[in-house]
Amino acid sequence: MEETGVPDNATYHFVVADDHPLFRGALRQTIELLYPGAGIAEVGTLEDAAAELERHGEVDLLLLDLAMPGMRGFSGLMYLRAQYQSVPVVVVSASEDAGTIRRCMELGASGFIPKSLGIEVIREAVSQVMAGGSWTPPDVDLGEADSEASAMAQRLSTLTPQQVRVLMMLSEGLLNKQIAYELAVSEATVKAHVSAILQKLGVESRTQAVIAAAKIEQGQWLTAEAR
Repeated sequence: MEETGVPDNATYHFVVADDHPLFRGALRQTIELLYPGAGIAEVGTLEDAAAELERHGEVDLLLLDLAMPGMRGFSGLMYLRAQYQSVPVVVVSASEDAGTIRRCMELGASGFIPKSLGIEVIREAVSQVMAGGSWTPPDVDLGEADSEASAMAQRLSTLTPQQVRVLMMLSEGLLNKQIAYELAVSEATVKAHVSAILQKLGVESRTQAVIAAAKIEQGQWLTAEAR
């Protein structure tokens, strides 16, 4: 049965965020072998992951699927890293693309585990991150980073949680008044967020901001209107 919360008396606290119950179960078993008695919460959406982190302020590790509902490419990772800076995040993904791994690490992930790896390797990766290190697949050549894309990833990582949400809505083509309604803030507040986003990303227009983010997101944020 899915556990909706982390018990307060557990020694370690983990959140497994993946929309595939079988894979969540496999990750749970792996963690239980490593840390008997650990509290493990299972969630299947970005919204539920954020709610669990909000409910329990002392989570030791978040295992995060890039493709579950609400994630939109790297945007979910960006939002969670901005909102919960003290929680280490290990991305667990079906992707094994070197560019995707590099981007996740640039955006603040502590590790990246391809879902194709065996239980022993996943245990090693989790142990290494829990010990304060980082982990990426040793057989994947991350190569030299694209300096322009890396610089933009660094700028994106400076956005506040609310600015990330505004940028996500800009990418959907929403107007300021629509964003204000969705976030329950004033249009003036949205305009201030947009101005801050443009300044941080070093661009001059909303469309340029969406396009800049899309270069990092490998096209996943870029709307037909922005193109």
